[in-house]
Amino acid sequence: MITVTFPDGARRDFADGTTGAGVAAAISKSLAKKAIAIKLDGKPFDLNRPIPGDAEIEILTRAHPEALEIIRHDCAHVLAQAVQDLFPGTQVTIGPAIDNGFFYDFYRTEPFSTDDFAQIEAKMAAIVDADYPFQREEWDRRAAIAHFRAIGEAFKAEIIEDLPEDSVISIYRQGPWYDLCVGPHLPSTRHVGKAFKLMKLAGAYWRGDHRNPQLQRMYGVCFAEEAELAAHLKQIEEAERRDHRKIGKQMRLFHFQEEAAGQVFWHPHGWELYRTVENYVRRRMVAAGYQEIKTPQLMDRKFWEASGHWDKYRENMFISSIEEEDKTLAVKPMNCPCHVQVFNQGLKSYRDLPLRLSEFGSCHRYESSGSLHGLMRVRAFVQDDAHIFCTEDQITAEVTAFCDLLRQIYADFGFAEFRVKFSDRPDQRVGEDAIWDKAENALRAALTAAGLEAEYNPGDGAFYGPKLDFILKDAIGREWQTGTIQCDFNLPERLDANYIGEDGAKHRPVMLHRAICGSLERFLGILIENYAGAFPLWLAPVQIMVATITSEADDYAAEVAAALRKAGLRAEADLRNEKINYKVREHSLAKIPVIAVVGKKEAEERKVSLRRFGTQETQSVATLADAIALLAAESLPPDLRA
Repeated sequence: MITVTFPDGARRDFADGTTGAGVAAAISKSLAKKAIAIKLDGKPFDLNRPIPGDAEIEILTRAHPEALEIIRHDCAHVLAQAVQDLFPGTQVTIGPAIDNGFFYDFYRTEPFSTDDFAQIEAKMAAIVDADYPFQREEWDRRAAIAHFRAIGEAFKAEIIEDLPEDSVISIYRQGPWYDLCVGPHLPSTRHVGKAFKLMKLAGAYWRGDHRNPQLQRMYGVCFAEEAELAAHLKQIEEAERRDHRKIGKQMRLFHFQEEAAGQVFWHPHGWELYRTVENYVRRRMVAAGYQEIKTPQLMDRKFWEASGHWDKYRENMFISSIEEEDKTLAVKPMNCPCHVQVFNQGLKSYRDLPLRLSEFGSCHRYESSGSLHGLMRVRAFVQDDAHIFCTEDQITAEVTAFCDLLRQIYADFGFAEFRVKFSDRPDQRVGEDAIWDKAENALRAALTAAGLEAEYNPGDGAFYGPKLDFILKDAIGREWQTGTIQCDFNLPERLDANYIGEDGAKHRPVMLHRAICGSLERFLGILIENYAGAFPLWLAPVQIMVATITSEADDYAAEVAAALRKAGLRAEADLRNEKINYKVREHSLAKIPVIAVVGKKEAEERKVSLRRFGTQETQSVATLADAIALLAAESLPPDLRA
């Protein structure tokens, strides 16, 4: 007999050899129909595989969050079967589940094309309809190697050869097709469903080594329900429409070129947007008691060695050598050691704490060319960085104040929702466990005091301390990790930072690393896509375009634009000899919030006709003075409004 313990603590005895399906059937017929797998002592396990002994059991249905990974992995198996049926001679390698779907790497002398996707998807649907059971077998290691080599599956044979001698070699069959896999799998291909779609092709080297054969990677998305697939595809379509690279070109905000890979060329309108965001954040920081500093781009490697960054980030750092002085310098990938140098200048007292040092710090990190992606992934970027030097007793108050500030800033930028992740000590770290215990407990207490709940993200802390990461949600439901606050007891020790306490002795400050926007370049990319370029008036690079109906109004239009600029508004004038409908259409495509139309009549009466972007309302007419007052009030950044 075996004893099964359920999630609610209840126990029940079953005969040896009982499967998860048998346990589900013993509970209820409806559960037996819905069950697709089990969790055995916390790990996914085949529904139809005998339970090996006493265990904690949880029945997984299709609706369970952990079921989706199994569905996606099985969909990869269905894809591989379909490809090999349609394209004989294709070798399979690996096919894991990933976020939103799966991929499978194939080796074939002829290239696949996205034109092949329709027939592959049709074949996949037929395999699902065939309802092939997934059946697990265990093979002898040597026999498995010989078998896969004999049928021309050299990559599978190599995978088995590299496994330890005592490894269990498990094979899963689905009808006539089979693959090397550790599992688990669904009861049959029918349970995969048809909420899948092939999306793209890419190249990949076998085992990530460019010296190995090149494979063809086929990506797909997969969901438990077809409605979820439809929603995902709609989100992708909307994301393509909002692509910041496309909008950036349309609105003439920025560009990239190969000669400066991963670095942004900001155009006048883009730089106006950049400065608007930066200045807003700066004002918020000053109001919250931060003191802005500026630190060097190049620092001697000894500082990075002392901080620990040299060991952890060396491969991502740009290095410069001065042969005459026998020195190695690094372009800073982050600002932390520089801020400690500022703190260390002059004697600090407990009365000086908390000391909040902020910097729009320009950083450089090497990213492979293949990972660069517009503003979202660059090599040169600026952070709204700050470090708070405080006592242990001040941690809770400082973290709480930071969370309040973050809420305010996100709301002003139009992000109403965000969630929090708490990440504790990683495997590769500096400092003693006792220090990490103290830092983690302090951050948990501060999180509670701030009234926030966090998702636990084990082992993902910074190498010097635990952290809270803030993930905001944009207008189409995508999530972006932007803000962070990290509790660090280690760098002050490594970089010899101290202050004089109330007892007259030296003490180490706690260092809170924090950012709200993170990389300003990336945050601007998120903003562009969130608003699809149609910014609220206070953010828009060009707030008002003054457009003439006739050349007789040119002088008045220039006067209007000048008066608007004098009032602090970002205004331009379009005096071209074009029809007004053409001008309005062009500036609407550029997503300019307000078009002030002026003709002979408006010039004579000293009025303007205002057209608002995105509204179907009839244009409003106002005197120039009233229009300036109205638009100046509307365009005020949120922090400057009464």
